[in-house]
Amino acid sequence: MTSQTARPADMTDAPQALPDLRAPLFAAQEWLAGLIEGVRLEQLDHPTPCAEFDVAGLLSHLYGVADRTVAVGEGRDPVSVPAYVDALPEDLAGAFRERTATARRAWSDDASLGRTVEAPWGPAPAALVAGVYLSEHLTHGWDLAVATGQPCEADPQLAGIALGVMRRALPAEGREDFPFAEPVTPAADAGPTEQLANWTGRTRP
Repeated sequence: MTSQTARPADMTDAPQALPDLRAPLFAAQEWLAGLIEGVRLEQLDHPTPCAEFDVAGLLSHLYGVADRTVAVGEGRDPVSVPAYVDALPEDLAGAFRERTATARRAWSDDASLGRTVEAPWGPAPAALVAGVYLSEHLTHGWDLAVATGQPCEADPQLAGIALGVMRRALPAEGREDFPFAEPVTPAADAGPTEQLANWTGRTRP
């Protein structure tokens, strides 16, 4: 998701009009850290609903996403930060939690929300990018949970916020310029996190 080049649709660039999504972002990171803690080594080569990744590749990307989240909080260009790490750490969950602790420090100043950063689609307020990364953490968390047989629903309120962000950011049709497939119709029993994944074109295997 961080490789997208198209500009999010129907999203204002005015920082004062954007909500403060730092707390939801950090809650999503903590949920994801718990899922990473539940990954077994024999699952690293398992496929995920995100077709380009197996579990190991997804974990590598998740560390990159966390590093990019830190960069945005510090006012740096997230695209300058690798989207993947070269090798997985021995302590999978511990290494992710170290990154999320750094992110909390980076975003602790309220002024961080109003900074303009060079997002993958162009200059954007950090507050907007925080919403995109909230969605990315939850969507990839769903990918990881499905791939490793863990409960795949995050806090419904978090998922609802992220789904609202992505419904504004991604058009329902005409996604040729976005790195997402067309939305999938949710199953009747799909929870909010699965609905978010469905909106980004994902479905269960």
